[in-house]
Amino acid sequence: MNISQAARKSGLTAKALRYYESIDLLAPGRSENGYRDYSERDLETLRFIQRARAVGFAIGEVRDLLELHRNPARRSHDAKLLVREKLQHVEEQLRNLREMRATLRVLADSCAGDESPECAILDNLAGGDHG
Repeated sequence: MNISQAARKSGLTAKALRYYESIDLLAPGRSENGYRDYSERDLETLRFIQRARAVGFAIGEVRDLLELHRNPARRSHDAKLLVREKLQHVEEQLRNLREMRATLRVLADSCAGDESPECAILDNLAGGDHG
């Protein structure tokens, strides 16, 4: 199938397919006229990539997961380790986001929000002890 058909069937854009090929995550065949020729296996790979990206894996991590997926001698331990590392990273991001939310609430609550030029938010961000 051609790139537009593969894009439609995979739910990705043709640009994404070309990108994944350019970084060697995907290697579609070529027809006699030089056009990309995607197989069902290529579609499976694209769906794998799409699902991995949807749960937050970066390209390098997707590459590692694909290598494991393609390796019949793989150990499930290795896949679990990658997922646990990603989970730890996501939990850290969530902690950071909660801290940012708390700080933003304090900033918002510290400002009168009126017509006055005094602003505890700006003073705080400038390093002042106001608020």
